[in-house]
Amino acid sequence: MPILPIDTGRYGTPEMLRVFEEETRIQRLLDVEAALALAHAEVGNIPRKDAEKIAAMASTRHVKVERVKAIEKEIKHDIASLVRALAEACGASGAYVHLGATSYDIVDTANALQLKEAVEIIEKRLATLKGLLQKQAAEHKETVMIGRTHGQHALPITLGFKFAVWGYEIQRHIERLNECKKRVLVGKMSGAVGTQASLGEHAQRIQELVMKQLGLQPAEISTQIVQRDRYAELICLLALIASSLENFATEIRELQRPEIGELFEAFERAKQVGSSTMPHKRNPETCERICGLARIVRSLAVPALENVVTWHERDLTQSSAERFIFPEACILVDYMLALMSNVIANLRVDEQRMRQNIELTQGRAMSEAVMMALARKGMNRQEAHELLRQLTIKSELEKRHFREVLLENETVRSRLSVEEIDSALDPKNYLGTAVKQAEKFAKLG
Repeated sequence: MPILPIDTGRYGTPEMLRVFEEETRIQRLLDVEAALALAHAEVGNIPRKDAEKIAAMASTRHVKVERVKAIEKEIKHDIASLVRALAEACGASGAYVHLGATSYDIVDTANALQLKEAVEIIEKRLATLKGLLQKQAAEHKETVMIGRTHGQHALPITLGFKFAVWGYEIQRHIERLNECKKRVLVGKMSGAVGTQASLGEHAQRIQELVMKQLGLQPAEISTQIVQRDRYAELICLLALIASSLENFATEIRELQRPEIGELFEAFERAKQVGSSTMPHKRNPETCERICGLARIVRSLAVPALENVVTWHERDLTQSSAERFIFPEACILVDYMLALMSNVIANLRVDEQRMRQNIELTQGRAMSEAVMMALARKGMNRQEAHELLRQLTIKSELEKRHFREVLLENETVRSRLSVEEIDSALDPKNYLGTAVKQAEKFAKLG
């Protein structure tokens, strides 16, 4: 009976779940065994007809998962069980199954096959999210909102600029993922301790042929396993992607608070329920789910890093951990990317509320713009800063608009006209290159 929420169907996309199903896992192991047999035939180690028989039978159509599990229950070794089940299906040709290989020649190469599929799916998800952020950046490049630092009103930005910041972060993840593939997606045929002694004089050629058949690169060198710094790099990268998604989700959650009310997750008005007891609730539950799952993904980086450590040429401490961390990290990050893409695609923007929120500080958020205007008129920058610090405090304590306080100050009026003060207080006039930066991202290839 399913227990974990991935198994119950609560989390995960069909594409990624398929990659890590047990039948798919068994098939990838069989694919490696088939490639090994064909490589042996290519170098003349075994008859080609036997290699072709092994390749033909190396399928879950012939080697049933149930049979592999039944043998494993008896002999307590997963790969030996697979080998026996395949050999049974191959008849006399079964004598050549797994020739010269150690278990982790098969396991680590199958790992690479699964991770290759998983990475391709994640790359597509990242590209989709980047495209959605580009669309939003273009649409909202001039949508003015307040920028916040330390949770406080800082200076005006545009919503498109915020989307561009997020989008470039996703672009960096695309680049990181593409870069790490050459280190992560490797297989091996190196025998019990990495010396390839059991594979004979054609050992390196056999490894090359197997990897070519499977579409992988051979590890430059390995022991009984490929070194786990490779996998740790990928899991840490997936944790980094998850953290970025949590960052975006947290911002949306904050901006959906009624006190702010600038951005909102889509809400299916016809049927969606926000609370079992409070009919009015419209919770940012998708973003909250992303934040919660990010914590799980980050936690997987710890065993991935600890798996780098191994006794001598190998021990078995990595095996049990990797049965969890590979599928969980890939399934959850893929799912989180799908969720975030849906959130961004259907985000509701309240531009009127954004304009209202800018005025919450009665113009004081534009103090830097006034300071810079005074500096351009020859006033010492430090003196201008201190003057405006005092005037913002006066405005706040007296609950008067900053404009009024500025207009009655002799130092300010001696340097700035009413028109110049009003221009400095207009958020649209103090966006710097925000619009251009949003446009640049929107056109990014």
